[in-house]
Amino acid sequence: MKGEAWLFSGVALFFAATCAVYAAFAPDPAGIAALAVSGLMAALISAFLWRQARRSAPRPEDRKDALVQEVSGRRGCFPARSHYPAISAAGTALLGLGTVQGLWLFLIGVGVLIPGVYGFVFQNPDPAR
Repeated sequence: MKGEAWLFSGVALFFAATCAVYAAFAPDPAGIAALAVSGLMAALISAFLWRQARRSAPRPEDRKDALVQEVSGRRGCFPARSHYPAISAAGTALLGLGTVQGLWLFLIGVGVLIPGVYGFVFQNPDPAR
């Protein structure tokens, strides 16, 4: 996880520096907001990866003395089919349309998006657990 955490930390720092330079030379609030949100999203992923790296044992990819054979075998379990990506996409689309069309559509989008995100988080891909 440390390699991925370093990568996203670098991306977050890049967007933070780019946002600072852009804010100094361009008065455009939309560009500043886009760069700031991009930096915050990268920082969120980076914080998650650093936390996961601290909580779990080092993977073979994180160690210098690891052998290729250590990485073989089952790496994860993923569900065969899931309706939650489509539900989340529809909810996100309704949220976007709701910002343009009105609060009523935005609230419907929230009502569709919450079960989709809930399903993503709590879906158990491994029935043996």
